[in-house]
Order: sequence, then structure tokens, then C-alpha cells
Amino acid sequence: MAEVHEGAAGSEVEKHESTAPRPATAVVRADRIPNPGFPPERLRVTDLDPKKEKQAERTVSGLFLLSIVGSIIAVVAYIVLPIEEGNPGSVRLNNLFLGVGITLGLLGIGIGAVHWSKALMHGHELVEQRHPTRGSDESRTRAVEIFRESNKESGFTRRSLVRNTLIGALVATPIPAVALFRDLAPEEDPIALLKQTMWEEGTRLALDPSGVPIRASDVTIGSVFHVIPEGLAELESHRLEEKAKAAVLLMRLPPDELNIREGRETWSYDGIVAYSKICTHVGCPVALYEQQTHHLLCPCHQSQFDVANHCEVIFGPAARPLPQLPITVDDEGYLVARRDFEEPVGPSFWEREL
Repeated sequence: MAEVHEGAAGSEVEKHESTAPRPATAVVRADRIPNPGFPPERLRVTDLDPKKEKQAERTVSGLFLLSIVGSIIAVVAYIVLPIEEGNPGSVRLNNLFLGVGITLGLLGIGIGAVHWSKALMHGHELVEQRHPTRGSDESRTRAVEIFRESNKESGFTRRSLVRNTLIGALVATPIPAVALFRDLAPEEDPIALLKQTMWEEGTRLALDPSGVPIRASDVTIGSVFHVIPEGLAELESHRLEEKAKAAVLLMRLPPDELNIREGRETWSYDGIVAYSKICTHVGCPVALYEQQTHHLLCPCHQSQFDVANHCEVIFGPAARPLPQLPITVDDEGYLVARRDFEEPVGPSFWEREL
């Protein structure tokens, strides 16, 4: 039994040795494709002919100068050819020359930079080994040398005409944008513009957009009206701007559910209240009214205002209540404004300097 067991163990050892992996042997392929290296550099006509090189330099500088001229044209056209209200021809001329100037400004600098790189900068290929950590002093010194070589190859320092016209084009290109964006600001103080609307003492409240005056008897409990000042449709200019400031929501609540703040006892009439339609968050129209809760909702950013409590903010990003328009009735029973809003309408940031 012992001999059989020993023989079995020996056979197992031999079997294990026969199946054990052997060390790998490196094989060098005889048919390995050699590294072809870089193709020979093809010299351009500007590399072979100094006259062509000078001509290309003048072309690049000319494109940069064209960019400067285009930027100047855009600014001059914007000032000399203003858009006149009711004159479609002025719109066409302004857009035409403004577009041509900006196009020349952008294309001149773009095409000039591309032509500079294609015709004047060296086009030989190279390989640069990169390392994620800080390089040695030798590699850092070599990096400085590379920058110097790149400057020499591009000619940025040596080609003063190209360099100066490029800098001029880069400086001139943003000028049209500065002129256009600066003109977006109102000519007058925006705080004063938003603080004063068309509402004044005796101005009747009218339906939007028909302009029909509203009687107090027309406003039932739970109803809501979109209101504009009477006479808005007769304005010859700035009609939309005035409507955007003066738009009002008119509602009627049960008088016992309306909490009247001290000093505003005369701002409403028999439960009828009027509030600005312009949200105090970013100026969106507050157009949704919940009859049961007396809440106004701005659908854009979900600000909610409590009409029963002077349109105080109860939810959302709005920072202050909607401005209230003081109202009463005239001798004929029509709803009229007592005076204008006592605070600016719209976004809250307008009132920071008040």
C-alpha cells in the first residue's frame, strides 16, 4: 500500500511539472516595420523667394488693416445712420453698413491670422515629449529656448509691420461691440423712468387691449381684469414701453377678507384693488389669479403674492410686494387712479439707489 501511494504521489508530481508554465521567451520579429520618420519638409514659395515672402507679409498686414477699417466703419455707421422710428429705410441702411463693418472686422483678423501661419511661419513637423510633473532644470531651460525659437520662426518680433497691425486689429475689433452694448442702456435715469408711469390723478382704468373704461359695478367678487390706462392706444410713440410699466391687475375681494394696511385705507374701493402686473423678480407678467386663496402667481419663476395682504411675497424669488395703484371712482362710476404708483414697478434692483 505504501509503495502504491508513493508511486501515485510521484506521478502527480511529474504531471504537475509537465503542466507548469514555462518562462516566456522574447521573440524579435525580423519583419518589423521600421519607423518611417517625418516626411521631408516641402518648402513653400515664400521660403524660396524673398520677394514672395515680403508680398505675403504685406498681404497679412493688409488684412489686419482691413479689420481695423471694418471696425471703424461699424462704429461710424451706427452713429451716422441711426434707426428712425417709422422709417424702414433707416433700418436697412443701419443693418447693412453695421453688418458689413463687423464682417470685415472679424474676417480680416481671422483670414489674416490663418494666412500668416500658412505662408510665413515655418511648417516643419516635430514631436514634443510631455511629462505631467515639473521638469528638470535642463528641460525648463530647453522650454525657454523653444519659446525663443518659436518667436524666431513665427517672426512675431522681427516682423514689426505684421505684429503692429495685428495688435491694432485686436484692439479695434471689440469697439463695435462696446458701442452697441453701451447704447442698450437708457439715455435717462432708469430709476426715474420706472418710477413714473402713465397713471395720474383721474386716469380711468380701461380693459386691455380694447381700452374700454371699467365701472366699479362691472367688477364682481372673484373676477380679475387686465388693465391699462385710458388713452394708451392714442400714444404716437413708446406705446409698448408705457404699457409695460403701467399694466395692472384689477381684482375684487370680499371687504372683510381684505387686510388694509394703515395709511392705505383709501387705496381701494369696496374691496376692489389694483396691483402692478410686472413681477418684482425680473419683470415677468404676473397673470394667474387663484380666486379661493386670493393668490397671484408669476408663471415664469413661480413667485406668489397674497392679494389679501397687499400682495406680499409668500413664495418664490421675488424680493418685495407688487406695487399697489391707489384707485377710487369718479362721478360717473368709473374706476380711476388717485395718483401714480408710489414706488418703481418691476425688478427690485431698480430701487437700490432711491
